[in-house]
Amino acid sequence: MLIPFEPQLFGFNINIHLVLEYLAFFIAYRYYVVLRRNSNDTISSNNRLSIILGAALGALVGSRLIGFLENPMIEFSKEIFIHLLNTKTIMGGLFGGLLGVEFAKKRINEMQSSGDLFVFPIILGIFIGRIGCFLSGTNEFTYGIETTSVFGMNLGDGVLRHPTSLYELAFLIILFFSLKHIQKRNSLKSGDLFKWFMVLYFGFRFFIEFLKPNVFYILGLSTIQLLCVICWFYYSKFIIQNIKYAR
Repeated sequence: MLIPFEPQLFGFNINIHLVLEYLAFFIAYRYYVVLRRNSNDTISSNNRLSIILGAALGALVGSRLIGFLENPMIEFSKEIFIHLLNTKTIMGGLFGGLLGVEFAKKRINEMQSSGDLFVFPIILGIFIGRIGCFLSGTNEFTYGIETTSVFGMNLGDGVLRHPTSLYELAFLIILFFSLKHIQKRNSLKSGDLFKWFMVLYFGFRFFIEFLKPNVFYILGLSTIQLLCVICWFYYSKFIIQNIKYAR
């Protein structure tokens, strides 16, 4: 199979990344519905809907904003506006969704933690989406820098590059089963599972970004890496508590 993978249907090229992106949303949501049905969710259906809407709105704004800031443009034009609408990143979506949820919970006076039910559907959704990124090769800005290592792959431009999407797929599998293990073997407080997911996934993305052809702005860090640092500050109390507990 050649990368980028561009299947045809009735003579038309299929955007495999877009197809898998929509499939990721559908399957992840259905997985969430199953998990909620089989759980003792203490949040009412109306409040849960408000939280989901807050997450969706926050993710929409965050994914576009951070995606745009990865390659900021100085002059404004119609082309740049279209580029802004089409540029998005899962990292901005996750952190924006987090802020959207917190805002929604304050509006409806919901005090219960709401993130744990979303963890495994989010991981599954990212996993499916990353398959689309890999199959799209260099058509999507998720490929790695050039490498002479045994991991190098031709992703469509004739250059051996780090297949960072494959690295992430492997990490997501490990993360999924590790969090399942933590969930079963530890008596976690409500909300801790989501915090573990955010801290670990943002940690992975911080380091994997060094293998991508990013633009590094402040202190030698890219926009995504700066967002990872912000996320760690956001969860600093949780991180410090677990470091003390581990000791």
